[in-house]
Amino acid sequence: MSEYFTLHIDDSGRLPLLAFFVAFIVTFVLTRVNVRLIRADVRWWFRNVKAGDLHIHHVVFGVVLMLVGGVMSVAIPDAYRGFAVSAAAIFGVGSALVLDEFALILHLSDVYWTEKGRASVDAVFVAIAVTGLLLLGVRPVGFAGWEPPPGSGLDGPVLVGIYAGYLVVNLVLAVLTLLKGKIWTGLAGLFVPVLLVIGAIRVARPGSPWARWRYAPGSRKHRSAVWHEERFRRPLIRAKIWVQEFIAGRHDLIRPEFRHRHTPFDRGRHHRRTEPPSRKPTRHN
Repeated sequence: MSEYFTLHIDDSGRLPLLAFFVAFIVTFVLTRVNVRLIRADVRWWFRNVKAGDLHIHHVVFGVVLMLVGGVMSVAIPDAYRGFAVSAAAIFGVGSALVLDEFALILHLSDVYWTEKGRASVDAVFVAIAVTGLLLLGVRPVGFAGWEPPPGSGLDGPVLVGIYAGYLVVNLVLAVLTLLKGKIWTGLAGLFVPVLLVIGAIRVARPGSPWARWRYAPGSRKHRSAVWHEERFRRPLIRAKIWVQEFIAGRHDLIRPEFRHRHTPFDRGRHHRRTEPPSRKPTRHN
């Protein structure tokens, strides 16, 4: 284990990336434990950070920490490895706090515990997956440097042209896969290009931009897209949501501030139920 760490992490210069990765995961887990205990209104736990009536979201602290870690990583000379690792860890903490409220930034609304709030968990999972692949040495879009293989007879310009063409093809396939609504396949395909070929060839998801542009309602491709969605995609989505909510907590469909409110119709109906029935005046002969 120590030999693997020395060879693949320390000697390869990935120690700051490992510090970022560990700090990111630990911060995300601790943040979710914290917010779940706050949501459960546990008496012995912390409360939301407030300045008067203003709720300070933890994305604010994340932005500050990302700024500190980013400036440190640029300003510290390469010779100071310990400070570089510390800067990467600080950046990882800030990134986890920011991505944990990605849905708030996306919708400009406090949707943390709503169905839209699952976008934050998706963003965190994507960041963990991409960072983990980089940590394992997997390079995106097949990047392997500019040096030609020994004995290939290729010079610099030829190799650059080949790589540029390969890069363009992969990016086109990635865009096509994303337009078909296959987000995870498109992101993973940047590291495993064969997935981009599969994603680009396979039928699009119903509701995706590609399906709206190319699949007429009721057509054979539209029916095939719906069948694949119901047969294969939905079980995977349910499994993903179960894992996410096991880690990050349940996301309700109603925003917390509206959970105990009634509409004017409900309030009127409530008053009508609770008001005593009016008595008709009795006639006296």
